Amino acid sequence: MTVVPTGRPGVAAERRDPGRRPGRPRAEGHDERILDAAVALLERGEDVTVSRVVAASGVSRAAIYRRWPSMTDLVAAALDVGREPYAIPLEGDLLENLLSALTPGAQPAGRDYPEERFRLRVRLAMTDRKLAQAYWRSHVARRRGAMVALLRAGVARGELRPDLDVDACIDLINGVFYYQPVVRGAALDDPEVLARCREAVRVAWRGMSVDAR
Repeated sequence: MTVVPTGRPGVAAERRDPGRRPGRPRAEGHDERILDAAVALLERGEDVTVSRVVAASGVSRAAIYRRWPSMTDLVAAALDVGREPYAIPLEGDLLENLLSALTPGAQPAGRDYPEERFRLRVRLAMTDRKLAQAYWRSHVARRRGAMVALLRAGVARGELRPDLDVDACIDLINGVFYYQPVVRGAALDDPEVLARCREAVRVAWRGMSVDAR
């Protein structure tokens, strides 16, 4: 595959090399070196091209494409560095468990994810739909598992409506938190902002409950 810069930082346009073939097993440490190189390019506002990643990481083109089939997939992975799936307890008060999980810094999986990377991800995703879709498929969707399990537990307990649209409810709850930095320009570690988000989640929860009025 050759890569043609698009003129904006982030993902470069791609043309696949038909001669490239899968081959050797992965070498230890290559993933981290490739991702570190891609993150550094993104943070400098440069296009992530295969040539630049090879030069910065010392890893071959073939090794890169064994791990990520396109530069779009690599950029999506680089933008997710520092985040991992997390768990939400299913015992006790489910709403309080959810609120605790959504408190910034509460989950070890998200403590190493800087706000600057979050804002960069939003900015690039808004200008590149394929990147947004790749990020969703590879990263966001897998992290929704904890909230899916929590809401289904609420339905099984008889606390939440049996006809609950789980995906719609997760979008609603996550949207509350995205709105603060993206639209209001607010910081999620601001106590006033966090209180507003928590109240919004409580309002959504009441609407999901079996005794909703």
